[in-house]
Amino acid sequence: MIRAMNKPKNPIQQLAIIGATASGKSALAVEIAKEFDAIILSLDSLSIYKEIDIVSAKPTIEERDGIEHYGIDILYPDESFDVTLFMKLYQDIYQKALEREKNLIIVGGTGFYLKSMIDGISPLPKLNEAERGRVADEMRDIEKVYKKLEELDPHTMQMIKPNDKYRIEKALAIYLATDTIPSIYFQKNPPIPTIIEKLPVYNISTPRDILRQRISKRTERMMLDGLIDEVAELEYRYSRRPNAMKAIGIIETLSYLDGYLSRPQLIEKIATNTARLAKRQTTFNKSQFGDIVSLDLDVLREKILDDLCLS
Repeated sequence: MIRAMNKPKNPIQQLAIIGATASGKSALAVEIAKEFDAIILSLDSLSIYKEIDIVSAKPTIEERDGIEHYGIDILYPDESFDVTLFMKLYQDIYQKALEREKNLIIVGGTGFYLKSMIDGISPLPKLNEAERGRVADEMRDIEKVYKKLEELDPHTMQMIKPNDKYRIEKALAIYLATDTIPSIYFQKNPPIPTIIEKLPVYNISTPRDILRQRISKRTERMMLDGLIDEVAELEYRYSRRPNAMKAIGIIETLSYLDGYLSRPQLIEKIATNTARLAKRQTTFNKSQFGDIVSLDLDVLREKILDDLCLS
């Protein structure tokens, strides 16, 4: 049943749909977008890459069903990015939606990006060449760096695990560039939210056993669609060095190509690691988003449509 939807106002109406991998976010977003007169912004760490199509399970042109999607096929696999790219992308797409009188649906494949956009992040200091070199030199002994930072700033380091290279390096960079411990730096440079207008967040809640079944079926379909050939071509074109080549689905397939896994083992390995990712995503979404509506897919669909009709 097609429902009468409110036309966009200024500011536009927007909402976010999140959920674990294989929970049905993309299809639900397209369905809602048709009735909501909306465009879709994808926040996903793999769909952002060109040529990584099967592994990322990004919606095909047919699955997009005429709905404009953004945040997909932006970078090549050997290009790097961080959350600030999605922040800039959101600002651009939000403005585009305003100008075209379209509503906006954010599909949060990676909940961390959405959380960062809602809460904001503090701007990091720019490092000169000498400072970048010193950071690189010190990070060769990550254990020593961690102990040093732990002594200087125990408040910050108690929230960072000793093997979290990315966050340890950021903390070190802040200290070396500003001569200020991270906790004081962040007090002086509070986070600035990117999303400032109202954003209802809807989470697809899926029982673990059902989600595992969906993941297994999707993995088998990816194999039939040419997963192995896609990864082999990616390795040929970009080598194994880029961060994108360490993603679930790619790293296991590389082990298969090296002869360490049989085809059945490859399917099982990808499905198992994807299920573990889904568990982490579910935990993150439940703990990090406060005012959230979390329901089964079919119930959530009706809830979203009802809420939009009333707004």
